[in-house]
Parts: sequence; structure tokens; C-alpha cells
Amino acid sequence: MPPALRKLVIQIPCLNEEATLPATVAGLPRAVPGFGSVEVLVVDDGSTDRTAEVARELGVDHVLSLGRHRGLAQAFLAGIEEALRRGADVVVNTDGDNQYAGSDVARLVEPILAGRAEIVVGARDIERIPHFSRVKKRLERLGSRVVAAVSGVALPDAASGFRAFSRRAARQVHVFDDYSHTLGTLIQAGQRGIAVAWVPVATNPKTRESRLARTTLGYVLRSAFTIGRLHVTYRPLATFLWAGGFSALVGTGLAARYLYFVAVGEGKGHVQSVVAWGVFLVTGALLALAGLLGDLVAANRKLLEGIDGRLCRLEEDEVALASEAAAPRGVAAPAEAQGAVAPAGPFPTIQ
Repeated sequence: MPPALRKLVIQIPCLNEEATLPATVAGLPRAVPGFGSVEVLVVDDGSTDRTAEVARELGVDHVLSLGRHRGLAQAFLAGIEEALRRGADVVVNTDGDNQYAGSDVARLVEPILAGRAEIVVGARDIERIPHFSRVKKRLERLGSRVVAAVSGVALPDAASGFRAFSRRAARQVHVFDDYSHTLGTLIQAGQRGIAVAWVPVATNPKTRESRLARTTLGYVLRSAFTIGRLHVTYRPLATFLWAGGFSALVGTGLAARYLYFVAVGEGKGHVQSVVAWGVFLVTGALLALAGLLGDLVAANRKLLEGIDGRLCRLEEDEVALASEAAAPRGVAAPAEAQGAVAPAGPFPTIQ
């Protein structure tokens, strides 16, 4: 597609950000090399302050009000769907607290324009963020390594919410909970073979406390749950076979212990080892069965994802053909008509 017809939509999920939104919007570029138009979309996640009104006063292109608080992940997903419906070829997600430097948007989308990646993560220099404690810095690094091990996507800042998605990648994004989208989308990308890259980005001074978790421990536990859940979702057979094998191994050890006592003539009084042996062996067998059932479910999910992707491509092809047929000869169809169909979400859009 010629650069003049490409559209970039920068979405900002917001919850009570009336104080920080002006600086966030002011820092965003209104023109980016490689795009004919740049639009800003504010997603109001059930704010109780004047976030939506402030967004309109700032002159953003679109305000999507969710009506009630749905959580960061759901607000992110609603923004993705709305951006695609608006004809976005690339979607950039940033935070409403002005954490990330908006001037780095051009750097963020460059790997997508160059065809090197379909998802690009803006990696912060964790060591130089002054309000991050030493413990949090270590946990951030550890979390990125865990995500790399689970997904095969290696990058220094897996928790960064400043990222860009190509249209194709954005259509394949799924959210499994209301907590956060950052780790989940990377694990999905790694499992589905979507090319991911990262670029260094700058950050602005801290404006408020994080709302994802009240404590570092709470954030770690929620992140660990998300990673574990997605690992089971995409690799159920390996997960449950390992767990079942461990249970069976413990049961075998208890059986060997009982047989040892029998061999030395002290088997009486150690019947509990036999009972525990049976429990662990049955548990191992049940876990292995759960792995097999989970693998069948995962195979069905992959088929459904493939069908969903094909349907999306067919819808976009139909819209593109209809636009070409309706447009006068020699006149290019508008960017909104070129692959601009997305499933209509349940959220009303307020202009």
C-alpha cells in the first residue's frame, strides 16, 4: 500500500487520567513517516472523572467509552477492535499516564514498515528508571526471561505497554483476563509464529502510582498466574505430562521404600506407603489424561483460530474489491475502505 494511504491509529486506554492525558496527547506525533494519516483514539475504561471530556477538549480524533470499568486488558482489546474498524494499518498502544515518550512512535513502527516484524515492543531502560526499586528491576528482568522461556520471544522489557501492531497481528490478538495484555500477547505471538521485535524507547518522569497492582508481590503473583495459564493453554500436553510424571515418580519412590522394608522383614506398619503410592500413581494417570484432553482442546482452538483468520481475510478482500469496483477509474479507494472490516464490538463509539 502506498504510504499516502496508510493509516496509523495511536490508542490510549484510560482510567481516570484527566490530569495526565493532556501531556500524553501533547507528546504524540500528528505525522509519522510512512503514513498518510495519524489518528488518536482514547479508550475511556469507565472513568469517574472528566477523562472523556478532556479527551474531546484536546481534539483527539476518537473517544471510545466502555460505559463501565472493564480492566486494562479489555480496554486494550476494545481499542484494537475500534482502531481496526477505523481502518488502521498499524496500531500503537501507549499509556495514559504519560509514562512513554510519544516522540518514539516513529521508531516503534519502523520495523513494521520495513517488514521485519508484526509486533514491536518499546523497551525501557529498566536500570535507569529512578522510581523503580532494586527489587522491581530484578523482577522485571526475571519476568522477561520467563516470558522468553515460555514463548521463545526474547526481549529486555516484556512488561512494556508501549508497542505497535500490524493489522494482521492486531486481528490475532486475544485477551484471556481483565488484568493486563502485555505478557499474554507476547506468549501468544511466540506460540503462533508472529514476528516480534523490540526497540529502545525513552520514558518520562513518574506521574502517579501504578494501578495494575498495589504491591510488587501482588504484581508478581498476578503475572505468574497469567504466564502459567497461557503456558497450560498452549502446551497442555507437556505441562500435564511433566506434572503427572513427577507424581508417578514420587509414588514409585514410596513403593520402593515399602518394598525395602518388606525385604528387611519390617513391612508391617508401613502400609501407609502403599496407600500413598496408589494415590500418587492414580494422580499421575489423571494428570496425563488431562494433558491428552487439553491437547485435543488446543488442537481444536488452533483450527478455530485458523478459520477466524481466513474469514477476516475474506471479509477484507471483499471490502477491497467492492471499493475498487465503486471507485472511479484512476481514483484510489480511501484508506478506510481498504481492509477496514473488523468484528463489531459491543462498545458504543462517541465521536
